[in-house]
Amino acid sequence: MLEIRDLSVKLAAGRAARPILDGVSLTVEAGETVGLVGESGSGKSVTCRSVLGLLPNGAQATGEVLVGGDNVLKMSKSRLRQLRRQEAAMIFQDPRASINPLRRIGDFLTEALRAGGVSQRVALTKAEELLEAVGIRDPHGALRKYPHEFSGGMLQRVMIAGALSGGSRLLLADESTTALDVTTQAEVISILTGLQAERGMGMLFVTHDLELAAAICDRIYVMYAGRIVESQSVDGLFEAPRHPYTAGLLAATPQLESDAAPRGVPGRPLSLAEARTGCAFAARCTHAGERCTQEDPVLLRLGQHDSHAIDVACLKAEELVHG
Repeated sequence: MLEIRDLSVKLAAGRAARPILDGVSLTVEAGETVGLVGESGSGKSVTCRSVLGLLPNGAQATGEVLVGGDNVLKMSKSRLRQLRRQEAAMIFQDPRASINPLRRIGDFLTEALRAGGVSQRVALTKAEELLEAVGIRDPHGALRKYPHEFSGGMLQRVMIAGALSGGSRLLLADESTTALDVTTQAEVISILTGLQAERGMGMLFVTHDLELAAAICDRIYVMYAGRIVESQSVDGLFEAPRHPYTAGLLAATPQLESDAAPRGVPGRPLSLAEARTGCAFAARCTHAGERCTQEDPVLLRLGQHDSHAIDVACLKAEELVHG
């Protein structure tokens, strides 16, 4: 469904170019939910946007981003429009920033359908069906409303309906529940997982919340400073994280069954543009040695857990098991 191979991205050009991603590789199979987690600035959103060719102007991208076997980085503008309309769709974090406030909900939901040659009558019928599928009451009346007449949770449901309007088999959810309260978040997640199972979609779920990712994902990729530092099955990641950064994220998560206070990861997160020679996490890592400050770790396969590969980018990964 999706395969990203050795993706690197730089912004601007020449000597002033700032690296954002470095050698990112990941896969999403049909019917699978894959999590992409990490702190703000780690490169999650850029990775997600690269799948639809939504990189900033002037960005230099190398590697491959394959959707259904076709490389997005080499697609023409017309082919990209087809990809976004029919094959892959994205749900953004803030729905109010993604919907024109001057246009009705019906206009938003039927635009892609009309561009694909569907008649207005058929497009409106389809839009009503989609709104009903995401749990909006009175879908006929909802089509005539404006975005400001919806709550954040209801508007995010509209965004999900819009993402599914083209029959996409790949769904990209970029922090799609972050701005919602816990109850609404649970409702939106339930809708997403239900529709995914019904349609057999692959989903890349981008979040900074490991607990949320664990609730819905099959596998998780952990990002730090523009690189993948660990990839495991959900159970394997929580039972025995192999990278110190992953262990730090888990230790910083409150646990209902424990009285122990969460422990924050020391220091602050770095972007790839700030990273120097050696492991980007070395300055925050309690296990770092001299070698860690001089040598860049590469992603290595250490084994399997629940039939899923364990990949870790840490010079001490084989001697460290965090549990």
